[in-house]
Amino acid sequence: MILCIGMVVATAGCTSLYPASPDTKTSSQDVWTSETRMVSTGSAVPVPARTQLPSSTGSIGVLVIDTKIIKTASLNLEVKDVPGSIELLKAIATEKGGYLSSTSMQKGYNDRLSATVIVRVPAAQFDTALAGAKALGTVKSVSTQGEDVTEEYVDLVAQKTSYQNQLNQYNEILKKAVNVEDIIKVQQQIDRVQTELNRLDGRLKYLDNRIDLSTITVNLQEPEPVGGDTGHNFVATINEGIAGFFGMIDVIIILFITLLPLIIIGGAAYGIYRWRKGRKPAVAPVVTSESAEKK
Repeated sequence: MILCIGMVVATAGCTSLYPASPDTKTSSQDVWTSETRMVSTGSAVPVPARTQLPSSTGSIGVLVIDTKIIKTASLNLEVKDVPGSIELLKAIATEKGGYLSSTSMQKGYNDRLSATVIVRVPAAQFDTALAGAKALGTVKSVSTQGEDVTEEYVDLVAQKTSYQNQLNQYNEILKKAVNVEDIIKVQQQIDRVQTELNRLDGRLKYLDNRIDLSTITVNLQEPEPVGGDTGHNFVATINEGIAGFFGMIDVIIILFITLLPLIIIGGAAYGIYRWRKGRKPAVAPVVTSESAEKK
């Protein structure tokens, strides 16, 4: 899609931007102006009409802006060699005229390596670079996005042109100003306009970078280990047994120290009970008459 914008400096010093009609060819000396006609509802509606307006340069600049698309992709890959795959991704980006933006690698459960790699490649090489990345391993998931920022870009360019025209006029006024108060006021306006121009320039440069260089984020992950792949490790088993033994001793010590106050209190209570029982006098047996006769 091609958007054409005619830019004309009007007598008031403001810039007028008019989109070209898709049905009519517009020459460099023609722009759109508006005239009014009445519709059936009785309301006034501006109707585009072609006319020729004077220009200080004798010609009217026409800005042609292509469609602006920001391309991004996210790819999850299962690879056998994560460090090697990172180097291959770097080589793919370099070959396509891009670069490796960032990389981070970490070790997870069972010492499985994983990494996140971000590469930037020219937009024209986006599809081929993505295909090359897919070929490095088993694709688990992939997603691509295309964000159309053409409207924002055109609006930013229009604002920049308007502010630039204002800045030029303020500079001309400043050259003719003789009163100090007037000079200060004009300079304040120049500073304000320049600040807006800097902001617009920054945003346009950011969009240009995102548009010209597409972003591909690749998440690398080693496959899950299959049981028996590494064989049985007796040393690891012995180490786990020793670790379990010492772990049990730790548990016993913790329980003993935790229950020690109860053990002390229980032992003291049992000692007092035995002591009191030892102090009681022995009770003599009662002799009845029947037992005496038997004797």
